[in-house]
Amino acid sequence: MLDAHIKTQLKAYLEKLVDPIELVASLDDSAKSAEMRGLLEDIASLSAKVSLLENGHDARRPSFSIGKVGQQARIRFAGLPMGHEFTSLILALLQASGYAPKLSEALMGQIRGIQGAKGQPLRFETYISLSCHNCPDVVQALNAMAALNPRIQNVMIDGALFQDEVQGRQIMAVPSVYLNGELFANGRMSVEEMAARLDTGAADREAARLAQQTPFDVLVVGGGPAGAAAAVYAARKGIRTGVLAERFGGQVMDTLAIENLISAPHTDGPRLARALEEHVKEYAVDIMNLQKAAALVPSALPGEAGGFHEIRLESGAVLKAKALILATGARWRELNVPGEREYRGKGVAYCPHCDGPLFKGKHVAVVGGGNSGVEAAIDLAGIVAHVTLLEFGDALRADAVLQDKLHSLPNVTVIKSAQTTEVTGADGKVNGLGYTDRVTGQAQHIALEGVFVQIGLLPNTDWLKGVVNLSRFGEIEVDARGQTSVPGVFAAGDCTTVPFKQIVIAMGEGAKASLSAFDYLIRG
Repeated sequence: MLDAHIKTQLKAYLEKLVDPIELVASLDDSAKSAEMRGLLEDIASLSAKVSLLENGHDARRPSFSIGKVGQQARIRFAGLPMGHEFTSLILALLQASGYAPKLSEALMGQIRGIQGAKGQPLRFETYISLSCHNCPDVVQALNAMAALNPRIQNVMIDGALFQDEVQGRQIMAVPSVYLNGELFANGRMSVEEMAARLDTGAADREAARLAQQTPFDVLVVGGGPAGAAAAVYAARKGIRTGVLAERFGGQVMDTLAIENLISAPHTDGPRLARALEEHVKEYAVDIMNLQKAAALVPSALPGEAGGFHEIRLESGAVLKAKALILATGARWRELNVPGEREYRGKGVAYCPHCDGPLFKGKHVAVVGGGNSGVEAAIDLAGIVAHVTLLEFGDALRADAVLQDKLHSLPNVTVIKSAQTTEVTGADGKVNGLGYTDRVTGQAQHIALEGVFVQIGLLPNTDWLKGVVNLSRFGEIEVDARGQTSVPGVFAAGDCTTVPFKQIVIAMGEGAKASLSAFDYLIRG
C-alpha cells in the first residue's frame, strides 16, 4: 500500500510512540477494505508498539479505530486517510499513544476539563473529502481533543465512500461536523474555537481575565498580516504590547494558495497564519484570540500621562492602551447566491492575484464591472483560456482606459445587464454559473471551471462609525504614517484607504503604523 520512501518516513515518526496502540479494523469484501487492510498491515509492520486486529464491529465498513491497548478507542477513520488526511493519520497514531499535541498547556487543560451534557460522551462525526484543504485541520483538532479527553470521540468519514450518509444528511460542503447527531459546524474551525464552543464557562473566565489587564503601551486590534507585523515591531521596542484578534490569521486563513509573497514562492493561508502567530509569540506579546471588539472610546487626554484609549469587547471586558493600531482587515463582499459558499475554494475565488494561476488554461467568469472586476479580467486573460465578465448594470463602471484594454483582448466576453443567480458544480467543484438577462428576463447558464467574485471588499469597521473618519466605502482614513483622525490611534492593512489589498502591503503598513505609534509615544 505504502511505497518504500513513505514507509521510511512513517517508521521514523512511529519511533515517537509513547505507549503501545492497537488498530482495530471493521472490514468487508470490498476493494476499499482490501486497500485499508494493506495500509494497516504496513503501519503495524513498522513498529513493535503497533498491533492490528480485524475483529471490529463498526457499522461503517471499511473503517478502523486507533487506541491504547486495553482502552476504548476514541479516534476512528471511516475511509482511507490518504492525500491531505495522511498527516491526520500520523498525528492520530502518535497522540493516541500518549504523545502530547502541540498545544499550549492552558488549552490542553481547558480541553481536559470539557464535560458533556449530563455526563454524556461527546461523539463527533466529521465528514470530509480527501481533496479538501480545510478538512485536515478540523479532523486533527478533534482527534487531538479526543486524545486528551476520554469523554470526546471523533470519527473522520470520507463522504465519497459513504454517499448514503451524505445524501441522507443533505451534506453539500465539507468539512461538516456533527455532535451527537446534530450539526455542530461547517467549514474550518481551529481547536481553540472548538474548545471555546464546548467549554460553556470559557467566555466568562476570559472576560474576567481580560478585565484585570493593566493598560498596554500599544494594543493591536486584528491578527492578520498587518496586525502581526505591527505587534512584532512594537514588541521589539520593548514596550508592553497586546494583540486582540477575532481569529488570528484573519482572512489569510481562507486563502488556499499564496504564490506572490516575496521570499516564499509557495505557501498557503493556514501555514502563513501559523508562521505569523509563531513569530509574534517569539516576543512578550499578550495574544487575546477569539475576542471581538465592539467599541472604541478615544482618550480624553491623548498623548498625556494617564490618558488611555479604551477598546470595549463584546464579552463586556474593557482593554486600555496609550496607543492603538487598528488592523481589523476586510471580508469579501459576497454574491449571496446558491452554490457560492458550497464551492468556495473549489472554483469560487475572490483574489485573482492569489488564485488566478491555479486556473491556467481554464474557462472562468468574473462577476463585477467596476475597476477591480475589469482589472481582474485583464489579469486573468493572460493566464486562463477564456474570461466571461458579467456586470449587473447596463454599462461597465470601470475607468475608460481599463475598458479599452479589456475590449482589446481576444479571449474576453462581456455580458451586461446580468444578474448572477447561482453557482453550479459537480464532483466537489464548480462547473458553471447561472444568470438572468435583466433585459429579456431569460435564465442563462455558462459552463465554467472558476468564478471570481469582484464586487468589492467590506472593511471590518462597522464598530468604528462616528469615532474615526471613514471613507464612503467604510475604510479607515489614514495619512502617510498610518495616523487616523484620532490622535494616538493608527490603522493598517485592508481596513484602511491604502490601495491594493495584498498581504505583502498589509505587512509593510502594519510595520509602518507600529513605528509611527512608537514615535507618538516617545514624543508624547
